[in-house]
Amino acid sequence: MPKAVRFEEYGGVGVLKVVDVPRPVPGPGHVLVQVRAAGINPGESKIREGLLHSRWPAVFPSGQGSDLAGVVAETGPGMTGFSAGDEVIGFTDNRASQSRPRAMRRGPARACSPSWRG
Repeated sequence: MPKAVRFEEYGGVGVLKVVDVPRPVPGPGHVLVQVRAAGINPGESKIREGLLHSRWPAVFPSGQGSDLAGVVAETGPGMTGFSAGDEVIGFTDNRASQSRPRAMRRGPARACSPSWRG
């Protein structure tokens, strides 16, 4: 079962919880990414702490870890440019997707880029 990192109140890292979530289904023009690595960027930390509440209020439960790297697990209808098995890096700015999937993440395809291998 996929995991999500969530918080249900403003605060430091102590408010974060790892929870089981249902596997999402990619919508039209979206990809489902099996996340291998994710990061909490400084802006997300400020949102979690409530320091940006007037501009970006959290809707609880909210999620953390929008920067990601992984493998495309599935593509939604109409998706071109990505296929299952593609390694990708990207981010999601969809707060709802952050609060649901963790091991599997749904996000706009424009936010993904094929990973570079040297």
